[in-house]
Amino acid sequence: MVTIINYAKRTSNEEAKDFFALILQGGIHFVQSKKTGQFYATAKKASIASTFDENYCKKLIGTTIEGTIVKVKTEPYNFTIEGTEETISIDYKWQFRPPLGTHMEEEVFDEELTA
Repeated sequence: MVTIINYAKRTSNEEAKDFFALILQGGIHFVQSKKTGQFYATAKKASIASTFDENYCKKLIGTTIEGTIVKVKTEPYNFTIEGTEETISIDYKWQFRPPLGTHMEEEVFDEELTA
């Protein structure tokens, strides 16, 4: 399960058209610091494009969705850590995955037909 924790206005690269992305957060998990050896609690986050307007995105905050957030390999890119302003190179991103066997398009249309 993931939870919609926020939304963000984005602009598509291809059409330069604005849209809203939903910000998703997975459950709590623990990571061990390589520097100190201490554990800390964190949660994976990912965003997913939507066709919703801003008002509907606001209403969706707090909604839980079946699925998980998984690590996906990418070409390396630079990332600046908030608070420290340290820039690091990363070769992955976090991505939302619906449950196996789910066809998201069918899910959206099924909800519209039964609502």
